[in-house]
Amino acid sequence: MSDNEPALPDRLAANLRSPYHVAAYFEHEIGIRLNGKERTNVEEYCISEGWVKIPFPKAKDRYGNPMLISVKGTVEAFYA
Repeated sequence: MSDNEPALPDRLAANLRSPYHVAAYFEHEIGIRLNGKERTNVEEYCISEGWVKIPFPKAKDRYGNPMLISVKGTVEAFYA
């Protein structure tokens, strides 16, 4: 991590309407590892609770947004 990258929070969401979305973190590319495997489709994560939310293929809610499913495990967030 370089000096211009803020430390990543315990919980972060990509959705602009989420209370856990902080635009400053998305100025840099963020990587997520779940159980040692790098994931590229994570919409939200929580390190302390050990889960990530990923979009469910083809399923949409009534507003046309992708439905999210929670996957539990060991979560690591890092700058890519």
